[in-house]
Amino acid sequence: MRFTGTIEAKLDAKGRVFLPSAFRKVLELAQEDVLYLRKDDFEDCLTLCPGSVWDAQLDKLRASMNPFNRDDRNTFRQFVMNVEEVKLDGNGRFLIPKKMLDVAGLSSVVNFIGYDEVIELWSPEKQEALCEKKEEYPKALETMMSEKNN
Repeated sequence: MRFTGTIEAKLDAKGRVFLPSAFRKVLELAQEDVLYLRKDDFEDCLTLCPGSVWDAQLDKLRASMNPFNRDDRNTFRQFVMNVEEVKLDGNGRFLIPKKMLDVAGLSSVVNFIGYDEVIELWSPEKQEALCEKKEEYPKALETMMSEKNN
């Protein structure tokens, strides 16, 4: 299961938004009906994970955790707190809680970005700021894709 592309959507007054149909089709083909919404750990956006991807992330984190180490327990706790289970309504909409709207800077427009196995939700302004260094992208891609790194 892979999500690709960027699709803009409008938030309604209650904080609901339509999950773009292209992404809903990917979820339907993979028979995913539960999603998990959380603040991204590294960027100022939200991440929408299909249930199977969320479970795999939890399993990987749990496997690397010492349950008797306070720091490990706190890291795990921070990873799972403030996660919202999301189910789409009959129209393909879901509610983004106010606290998550605020933390991601979302107001009236949401940019959905397919990011491999997850979907990111960005404010247009924060997404634009992230992509300001467009001239660095070709060099970074070249470095990542070079044979010496594979």
